[in-house]
Amino acid sequence: MRIFAGESIVVVVDVQPKFMSGCLEYEKTLGRVKFLVECARQLDVPVVATVQYPERMGGTEEELDRMIEGPALAKMAFSCCGNPDFLQRIKDAGARQVILVGCETHICVCQTALDLLASGYEVFLAMDGVTSRSAEANKLAVKRLRDAGAWVCHTESVVYEWLGEAGTDEFKTILQIVKKYPLS
Repeated sequence: MRIFAGESIVVVVDVQPKFMSGCLEYEKTLGRVKFLVECARQLDVPVVATVQYPERMGGTEEELDRMIEGPALAKMAFSCCGNPDFLQRIKDAGARQVILVGCETHICVCQTALDLLASGYEVFLAMDGVTSRSAEANKLAVKRLRDAGAWVCHTESVVYEWLGEAGTDEFKTILQIVKKYPLS
């Protein structure tokens, strides 16, 4: 299944320091999320962020929050689909492909993916942009989502599929972002 910029939306799930700081490879994951969001902005791919119980857990990581247009959607349900404005944003964007990043893979990301799949969306889990507090939880969630029909991919794969080819002005711009966020 190929990913197309004109059919995509990036969903940043609960990238809140209070959650992320307890997760595996927090800084690395945050860097990959920022990479994907920055590329999405350059290619006019919409991005929506959510925050879980912001009154208690705070907002989206500050630098990332500044990169995302519009306020994050607050939620109490673990699935982003529990906020009625969430599905409306996806519909308004005209997206049929949803690229998920954030935390935690086995809770909020997983439940969101399952609900989106049940609603008929193509779901792509950007593996290097998701995290959990344990490797086992992360691994089981990925297996479950793959079995449910989600596609597992890498943030850089998503971006290069959006581009489709080298030699364009967009490619040259994205190449500078790729260099800014090297793979480790």
